[in-house]
Amino acid sequence: MRFWFGWSDDSAYPFNMSASVYIESSVISYLTARTSRDLITASRQAITADWWQNKLRHYDAYISVLVIEEISAGHPEAASQRINAVAALPVVGISPTAQTLAGALLA
Repeated sequence: MRFWFGWSDDSAYPFNMSASVYIESSVISYLTARTSRDLITASRQAITADWWQNKLRHYDAYISVLVIEEISAGHPEAASQRINAVAALPVVGISPTAQTLAGALLA
């Protein structure tokens, strides 16, 4: 984990440690979707884009194979944009226990 002291440049992270963050599918959707006419959704899209551009580099970000499956669905052009957005992120696998739990939660 990195410690942040309120500065706005990379010197804000004086220790060589990073926090990890799991990026789930709604983040990618907000990032890549056409700007919404709904004010709340549009503001979430703007905040997401700003975070992605300016803050993501401060974290060890990961996605899962389930996220890849989710963002691959839908309109082919939109799915391609979502996949391209996460192409550089490491993908973590899903354990059998997690798969069982996810199945139970989604049933």
